[in-house]
Amino acid sequence: MAVSTWNIDPSHSAIHFSVRHMVVSKTRGRFTKWNGQIAFDPERPEASSVQVTIEPASIDTADAQRDGHLKSADFFDVEKYPQASFKSTSVAELGGDRYRITGDLTVHGVTKSVSFDAVFEGAGKDPWGGERAGFSGALTIDRREFGLQWNKALETGGVLVGDKVELTLEVEAVKQAAVKAA
Repeated sequence: MAVSTWNIDPSHSAIHFSVRHMVVSKTRGRFTKWNGQIAFDPERPEASSVQVTIEPASIDTADAQRDGHLKSADFFDVEKYPQASFKSTSVAELGGDRYRITGDLTVHGVTKSVSFDAVFEGAGKDPWGGERAGFSGALTIDRREFGLQWNKALETGGVLVGDKVELTLEVEAVKQAAVKAA
């Protein structure tokens, strides 16, 4: 099998996140505008790659006031940094349909190397004659490492916003049609 290119279908995919709020609970949200591409060869995972671009201004936590604050210079500063991105630098097989993906994550103008485990959930034909594949993964990042420093101390101890952000990825991608040489 050769490397196949898969275009991520954002309408059937999700990037969700959660972060501690006031130490006692988690606030959850998602990004609604993003896209990407996966080059995948299950027989040669080292030839595979992933790239994703996210618009932080599309953040949705189901609270317009909080979303506005997250878009401000206190957090994402979307006017100055309209895009976040991930570009893999390596893909390694972990066994079965599990892979470790390492790459450069850029948020708020700061790029850091991150690694996470991903699962190939399978592939199949869709009703329109195309082929679709599913992938999932999760990782935790420290928002402070990306310049997202804003916080408030609580009278009872702790801080308003946790430092660790848990990201969950559920991806459905459509196989790009092969281009025939002339």
